[in-house]
Amino acid sequence: MSKVIRLADRRRRGSPVYFTRTELNALLALYSRHVAKGEWRDYAIGHEPGMARFTVHRHTHERPAFTFVKLAPRSANAKPDFLLYDSDRKIRQSTSLLEVLSIFDKKVKLLST
Repeated sequence: MSKVIRLADRRRRGSPVYFTRTELNALLALYSRHVAKGEWRDYAIGHEPGMARFTVHRHTHERPAFTFVKLAPRSANAKPDFLLYDSDRKIRQSTSLLEVLSIFDKKVKLLST
């Protein structure tokens, strides 16, 4: 069954936001490292007007452990914003995806008392 949409409504929403190949490669590289460690098991990609989401899950039927969001640029010359959410809490925001992903590069140190 066909769905009729008004072109004026479609144009008003703006162009869709997608991850570029480079951004998706960086996200999937991080995802595969955590899958190899046994920490993450599933991911999902979603698109909504003005944003794209990449979510990672510890288990398939759970809420997302982390959500990476790419927001549409505010103006023609601006860069898109990238956000990182831990469940519902925003923990990082930047105009560079690599800067947002750098939070996962921190080494854990063992402290003895």
